[in-house]
Amino acid sequence: MVQAYRADTGNGGVGPQPSGSRFRDLRDRLTRDTGIWRRGIVLACCSVLLTLVMVLHAHIPNTIGNLGSLSETFLPWIAVFVPVLLVLGLVRRSATALIALLLPIVVWFNVFGGLLTDKSGTGGDLTVATHNVNADNADPAGTAQQVAGSGADVIALQELPTGKVKTYESALAGRFPYHSVQGTVGLWSKYPISDTRPVDIKMGWVRAMRTTVTTPKGEVGFVVAHLPSVRVKLHAGFTASQRDESADALGEAIADERLDRVVLLGDLNGTMNDRSLNAVTSQMRSTQGAAGDGFGFSWPASFPMARIDQIMVRGIDPVSSWTLPATDSDHLPIAARVKL
Repeated sequence: MVQAYRADTGNGGVGPQPSGSRFRDLRDRLTRDTGIWRRGIVLACCSVLLTLVMVLHAHIPNTIGNLGSLSETFLPWIAVFVPVLLVLGLVRRSATALIALLLPIVVWFNVFGGLLTDKSGTGGDLTVATHNVNADNADPAGTAQQVAGSGADVIALQELPTGKVKTYESALAGRFPYHSVQGTVGLWSKYPISDTRPVDIKMGWVRAMRTTVTTPKGEVGFVVAHLPSVRVKLHAGFTASQRDESADALGEAIADERLDRVVLLGDLNGTMNDRSLNAVTSQMRSTQGAAGDGFGFSWPASFPMARIDQIMVRGIDPVSSWTLPATDSDHLPIAARVKL
């Protein structure tokens, strides 16, 4: 007779459990813990709310404190709530909260995922740059030279105080033989300019201008603008009514522009998502959105949270778009390369 011997494992003769049994144990624990689905309902509702804000932001009314424009200005930052809800869902051991969190994640990547990639190309005919230099800039000459060092063919500056215009002109004279300053905005060019005049954006003083730059590839219309500032106030919300009126006036000026090829440079105090800038954004393409690397946030310079400084084009193909190093301003300068 042949006898079979079995090693004593010290645990009642039972050998190592197959991996499938561990999954069954986990399944059994989840089945027994019925609260895993009941817990975290509030967290799940928060995830749904974030999703609805991203999907329906255009329907958030502006009648109360311009809440719609405020949410659209900082819309990408909704992503910061995702890890918070994830941690809370894990702490609560809530399957409902964790599953619901997939909604804002999927929608955010669908809306903003394209901005995470580098869409910049090579080549192009013209490099342009724009910068709100800040009226209180302590180093105007250094700021001007730093922006000029980007290699731009055309530079637009905003928030030029009367007492410092000569400093900016002197700092840029060597590289840009053609320039014009209208009110608090100015444009410097390596190529001849003509038909320069202020643009009325309903502010009572000049904060916008247009000019024609005659490039080696022909004439291009340039518009430089600095729309009114906006404020977030506890008692009034997002105060942007004057900015919105000026944006409408700027949109009319761009629509009336006789040249087919147009470049808009400036501080619009609003993002491309802000519906209040539709009069402008509906006519033009953002170089950052079309050919940029990342979000390209430009303000505030110490911790950029929004791209309120814009380079937009009409009848021109963006090739690349980027943010320049910080200067003594509270804005970052931005630049773009375009194909004419």
